[in-house]
Amino acid sequence: MISRAEVLARLPYTHVDDHFIGGAWTASSDMTRNPVTDPATNEQWGSVPAATEAELDQAVGGARAALPEWSGLQAADRAEFLVRIADEIEARAEDLALTNTLENGTPITETRGAAANAAGIFRHFATLASWLDDEDARLFPVGDGSYSVVRKDPVGVCALVAPWNFPINLVVVKLAPALLAGCSVVIKPASVTPLSIRFIIDAVAAAGVPAGVVNLLTGPGRFGDALVKHPGVDKVAFTGSTPVGRQIASACGQLLRPVTLELGGKSSAIVLPDADLHAMSNVLIRSCMRNTGQTCYISTRIIAPASRYDEVAEVVAATIGRAQQGDPLEESTVFGPVASAAQFSTVMEYIDSGHAQGARVLTGGEAAEMGGELSAGQFIEPTVFAEVDPAMRISTEEIFGPVISILRYDDSAGVQDAIDLANNTEFGLGGIVFGGDEDRAQAVADQVDSGSVGVNFFGSNHSAPFGGRHDSGLGVEYGLEGLSQYISYKSIHRKG
Repeated sequence: MISRAEVLARLPYTHVDDHFIGGAWTASSDMTRNPVTDPATNEQWGSVPAATEAELDQAVGGARAALPEWSGLQAADRAEFLVRIADEIEARAEDLALTNTLENGTPITETRGAAANAAGIFRHFATLASWLDDEDARLFPVGDGSYSVVRKDPVGVCALVAPWNFPINLVVVKLAPALLAGCSVVIKPASVTPLSIRFIIDAVAAAGVPAGVVNLLTGPGRFGDALVKHPGVDKVAFTGSTPVGRQIASACGQLLRPVTLELGGKSSAIVLPDADLHAMSNVLIRSCMRNTGQTCYISTRIIAPASRYDEVAEVVAATIGRAQQGDPLEESTVFGPVASAAQFSTVMEYIDSGHAQGARVLTGGEAAEMGGELSAGQFIEPTVFAEVDPAMRISTEEIFGPVISILRYDDSAGVQDAIDLANNTEFGLGGIVFGGDEDRAQAVADQVDSGSVGVNFFGSNHSAPFGGRHDSGLGVEYGLEGLSQYISYKSIHRKG
């Protein structure tokens, strides 16, 4: 394993003092710093400046000034930039991965895929250029030959506000369609993860994207509020918690400003009586506890049939219990620390509530005791609770940490009880149905009230829309539907 000293010696970005405004790294005018801390050691290793109101005005103004030239290009020409950005991102893959791991503790085996996935998102959206460029003429239904030409104009200057759990791909899934649509952007990364996104900005600059089209400002959470409400912003795209999403939605509602919100989740994995539990165990961590449980769509509630409850619980506990927890820079690590001291406190509060409300711990259930340089890190034992009542907090609220709850449903008369349990939540983001008969499993998935449901696994498809229902958000990302979030439609009516 590469040591932290070796990692820091090779990284180009640790303590930085600039923002990316108008096509150049520009020294910050304020000496206020936001620290960057390694959650595996609890040691500060980097810092970034906090943007001022003047710098916000400069970034939004630069984006506004760049808009006519950028939007004036054909989408096919913008798509060529996207492909070049993808190539440049892949050239920066290792340093991006190491930076990301030091920022939020995501295991290196996960962050090493970030660059390739981001590049894939750019390349996929590049293939959609013809949808923007091709003539779209639609006849009037009256049949006199009159028709409407439908224009797909860019919505304008977009504020992209990202979370800390997947700080690269949850920016790129906004940035790529915004750029293809002809928009210019101002990016605000999470305060926990402000450095890894600089590799994306480097890739944008190296690809020759015109100055001002993409801007990056760093700062605390309250600075995101100023960006969202800035009068020069035309559209907001946000991924993060539901409470913050509500505040953003309220602000955008007052301003009549379009907004896309990808928010929290409390998704369920329904285990049908004929499920192959060995196959389930092979995808369990990726689908139900990815990134140490810090993933919005994962199915942290396992809804198991009473007839096989003990068997399901044993498989889940064994799968989680044998996965290695440790240094996220170690190749064999599956579970790292949670991303911050604040998140550690939040997750431990939920675990304490599970104990207090009578759930039974099958594995984990405590803060993890680590040795050496990890002894002060934010580690929590991956935890599986059984005998979880649907009314318990660990069953109803998003924890965003390494905690799985196993609920029981009565399968004596079918699976309706399982569907009702899965839908007994304010959220609606992800979900899985595990079953031997995949057609039957899909029929169950059709009844789950959620934006995305997998059959025997969960994955994100760049060409299919991803978004939440209810408290899980507004709008979608990915696919043509995600691209359309950055479009303002105009119909020009012509007489036949």
